[in-house]
Amino acid sequence: NFLASDIPAFLEFTREMIVVEDDRIVEVRRDGVRLFDLDGNEMEPEHRKIDWDLEAAEKGGYPTFMLKEIHEQPHAIADTLAGRISDSGRVVLHELELDDQVLRDVDKVFVVACGTSYHAAMMAKYAIERWTRLPVEIDIASEFRYRDPVLDSRSLVIAISQSGETIDTLAAARYARAQGALLVGVTNVVDSALAREADAVLYTRAGPEIGVAATKTFTTQLVAMQLLGLYLAQVRGTMDQASIELLVREMMRLPEQVQATLDGSAEIERLAREWAGVRDFFFLGRSGDFPVAMEGALKLKEIAYVRAEGYAAGEMKHGPIALIEKGVVVVGVATDSHVRAKTLSNMEEMRARGATILLVAEEGDDVGEVADHVVRVAPGPDLICTVTAVVPLQLLAYHVATAKGLDVDKPRNLAKTVTVE
Repeated sequence: NFLASDIPAFLEFTREMIVVEDDRIVEVRRDGVRLFDLDGNEMEPEHRKIDWDLEAAEKGGYPTFMLKEIHEQPHAIADTLAGRISDSGRVVLHELELDDQVLRDVDKVFVVACGTSYHAAMMAKYAIERWTRLPVEIDIASEFRYRDPVLDSRSLVIAISQSGETIDTLAAARYARAQGALLVGVTNVVDSALAREADAVLYTRAGPEIGVAATKTFTTQLVAMQLLGLYLAQVRGTMDQASIELLVREMMRLPEQVQATLDGSAEIERLAREWAGVRDFFFLGRSGDFPVAMEGALKLKEIAYVRAEGYAAGEMKHGPIALIEKGVVVVGVATDSHVRAKTLSNMEEMRARGATILLVAEEGDDVGEVADHVVRVAPGPDLICTVTAVVPLQLLAYHVATAKGLDVDKPRNLAKTVTVE
């Protein structure tokens, strides 16, 4: 018998689990498990079967789980989309089981999350505000309760957690419900605490992720939040159906576009090995590219132990540009057409001060002479293409870490599921 905070920890040993609620005492023995309440009364544990594929707990020929999971992203994204887009191009989220009028009555949206999931929340803010015209606030979950947010029955709170067990996110979600808000959970794990406690749940369907650093759970969160944003726009009538159909058609192309990015990643691997000794990286982007830049920086910190800072590109001139000098690598993400020219201008500013520039740009875009190296991704509508743009940054972090001989699946000081505040 095993105790764990997340399913993947014991997936290779058993397919049966007991979910332990708060305020319960568990006695684990070699030959069995007993469950008690705080008064010492014994309770009958509810056994549940895990239906995840056992192959997910194996590397499947890859040297690491992380690389395997990066390469699983086309399939994972396809699973996230499956059954959620009708033949007529409408977004179908019956699983939410929410009355349309409830969603029409919403007058403000809050998105709470931690770590990588917070970067998905950042993208969600851009998407939901742009598509629904609802005001959206995003919060680091550990800070949400302490600013005394104004919530009521017309507030929609979306809590994002890959495990559904992140204690800071659960605390924020419970606070929101206590204030009367509508709570939607976005998670990868069926029967997780977030899934059980939310008014509605949207599963990302990424499948088990063994590597500590989130990869496929992040890209599927992006896709799930885009689906949710379009669904809200559809229900509330803030976008015409033709515009929604255009975006969902592009979303359906994401699996093949991500696969193409993976197939053409040799240059990223070469650069990563060349830069294994670089001590300082900056990741810059604007609008929907900003969360991608933040995630790229976090990945490099998490698994390669490199000082990497993610910034909105326009913020560099307000202080951080003082750190730019020869030997610094600046990674720019420039896929958002609304702000591409400004991002390229910011890259020129960095290069003029001695930085080496890597630019992630769409195929066919004229990026001039602003970059030393350019990685191309498939073109697509703003915000949708963020899913593809993050993949080269995942690979950059992975190959820098492996070039340094580090354990990418179990980076130091980190846990897959954070269950302490």
